[in-house]
Amino acid sequence: MAIEGLSHATVLTIMSKVGPDGFEKFKTAKEFTSWLRIATNNKISGGKILSSKTPKGSNRLKIALPHAANSIGNLKDTQLSIFFRRIAYRKGRATAVSARARKLGVIIWTMITQKVPYKSPTQYLLLDQKRKEKLVEKIKKNC
Repeated sequence: MAIEGLSHATVLTIMSKVGPDGFEKFKTAKEFTSWLRIATNNKISGGKILSSKTPKGSNRLKIALPHAANSIGNLKDTQLSIFFRRIAYRKGRATAVSARARKLGVIIWTMITQKVPYKSPTQYLLLDQKRKEKLVEKIKKNC
């Protein structure tokens, strides 16, 4: 419940579908998100990406995590909602919901398999500040 946007229903859905020991079946977070059908399925031919849509499939977790991701998009001034808004501005809200749902899957897998509490990704904020500083320097040079 430490993750912003996750409700009791989402946590219960995760535990009922996967179970506490079920997370150990997946070696990586990538395998877990692929099993949930929320990771993109890149079809590549000749080094060119032909399609990068999420695969079809019905799954309670595939429904629950995007709902949680959408609720994160409605929050204000949290690290997860800042990431959501940045993606939504560039690629649209539907893509942002999909990206956030995948990221939630990775966070949940990491928390349960490594038995670590959730910490807000404040280190990403530092990277954003560095990017902004570089952008400001470029603008000052051009003017």
